[in-house]
Amino acid sequence: MSLACGSAHADRRVALIIGNSAYKSAPKLSNPVNDATLVGGMFKKAGFDSVDVRLDLSASEMRRMLREFAGRTRDADMAVIYYAGHGIELDGTNYLIPTDATLETDGDVLDETIPVERALFAVEPAKQLRLIILDACRDNPFAKTMKRTLASRAIGRGLAKVEPTSPNTMIAFAAKAGSTASDGDARNSPFAAALVDHLPKPGLDLRKAFGFVRDDVLKATGYKQEPYVYGSLGGDDVPLVVKPAATGPQGNPQEAIRRDYELALQLATRDGWEAFLSAYPDGFYANLAKGQLNKIGAEETRAAAEQKARAAEQEKARLIAERAQKAEQEKASAAAKAAEEARIAAEKQKQIEQAKAEAAERERKAAEAAAAKALAEKQAADKAKAELAAKQAAEKAEQAAKPAADRQLPGAEQKVAALSPGPTSPLSAADLTKSVQSELRRVGCLSAAADGDWNATSQRSLTLFNKYAGTQFDVKLASVDALDALKAKPGRVCPLVCNFGFKADGDQCVKITCRAGYHVGDDNECEKIPEKKPVVREESRRRDTDRKQTEAAPSAPQASGQMVCGSAGCRPVSKGCRLGLVSHPSNPANKITGEICN
Repeated sequence: MSLACGSAHADRRVALIIGNSAYKSAPKLSNPVNDATLVGGMFKKAGFDSVDVRLDLSASEMRRMLREFAGRTRDADMAVIYYAGHGIELDGTNYLIPTDATLETDGDVLDETIPVERALFAVEPAKQLRLIILDACRDNPFAKTMKRTLASRAIGRGLAKVEPTSPNTMIAFAAKAGSTASDGDARNSPFAAALVDHLPKPGLDLRKAFGFVRDDVLKATGYKQEPYVYGSLGGDDVPLVVKPAATGPQGNPQEAIRRDYELALQLATRDGWEAFLSAYPDGFYANLAKGQLNKIGAEETRAAAEQKARAAEQEKARLIAERAQKAEQEKASAAAKAAEEARIAAEKQKQIEQAKAEAAERERKAAEAAAAKALAEKQAADKAKAELAAKQAAEKAEQAAKPAADRQLPGAEQKVAALSPGPTSPLSAADLTKSVQSELRRVGCLSAAADGDWNATSQRSLTLFNKYAGTQFDVKLASVDALDALKAKPGRVCPLVCNFGFKADGDQCVKITCRAGYHVGDDNECEKIPEKKPVVREESRRRDTDRKQTEAAPSAPQASGQMVCGSAGCRPVSKGCRLGLVSHPSNPANKITGEICN
């Protein structure tokens, strides 16, 4: 055991923390120095062998610190550099800006700043992990005033994407490439506060820890700032702080907190509860302690109101005894009434807080009972597992003692195979995401390609699978449980929806083809085309007959008193005009009798 513990703590871990706030040629930043101090303290509490915190460094000082840190990383297993301050991106390369930089032109960037590659060079000798954390994506004031010496030279917003070439190297940005980060309105930036909350958790893999950091920063900034991590690690978990190995039966981790809570509950004083909260500021018991404090505060308010009401009554009695004026008595009566109302309100508030505290206490006892039950069930399961393993070992030994002919029986082989544990094949996060996307495509819930990016399209496809398969998987991430449920489906789960004029044929939409005399109807089915019968109108027939008679009749003599008839009625032929054959108004090819005027 002593040898195992010694090897677990043999890894050497070093960190360099830099915070630049007091810029000489730009407005001072309020948080980088505070952030660097906070993060440096976090690394010291995490047990790092060497933590060097440096504030407001010039260019020469930054180069010297990186050079010295590179020497300390030669015999280190884990090397971390944290930088908070201004940064700039020029032609796709990122630079860290010291406090003495002026950057009057874009050419000054090469002389007055420190390239991020210099920090990567400093952590390169570390054997297991190389980590760069850049809280340098703030809105850069130098880029706005800088003169351009070359029109084609690009100065980006925020920092550019970085892909490390060395293995086991990660670069964490406070904001995604091409975007800026918030300095924050509090003492520390949202990114630094989230780092301190999640990175030092024992046994928590860095990739998952930065995922929690991303979630916290998104919520804190109203989903305007998204931290991003570049680079990759291997398949094993890489925690910043190794979780100590269990050496014996593990008790309830909340047991010590529960004992302190019950001690504070026996004291039932404000000092006792405040001392408990200073030791345990977060968690279930902290919420209970806050409720107890609220109860004490309500009692103090009630006592103060009662004392004030008693003093008002005494003042009222004194004024009456001294035969005070009526106005003074009325004023005292009003004050006594107001004090009594305040006392009644304080009494009600006390009752409310007491009820809340009692309810919270009941919930605490129920939670402790549930935790004890879960622990007992876990111990029973471990015991059953140990008994099963012993039984399997005994059966295996018994099988080994049997003759060779008996061991070759199919039933024995099948039994041994059933007792043997199956091989495990853990997947990385990217492979798991691609596998889930491929299965979603197979069951007809995803039409996009399986690219390993769990985006909004992938989340909608898993939502459809939950709807039609009756499952309730979390759509925000790809899980092994979801992959197993997808693989269990033999065929399509999500229905195939086709446009009008198409129908589903297996996993494809094919065009609907109708035979002669049929077409696709409103219900997307083939139906017979109705025949159109010619309609002969009586008026058209009569008009054709009149036209034929007119054309066959001889021309009327050109004399006065002739009449011309039309749809508006009959009238005398105009002076200077005569009757003759004219073109039909609606069909010029036909001739009818009409008026001709020269």
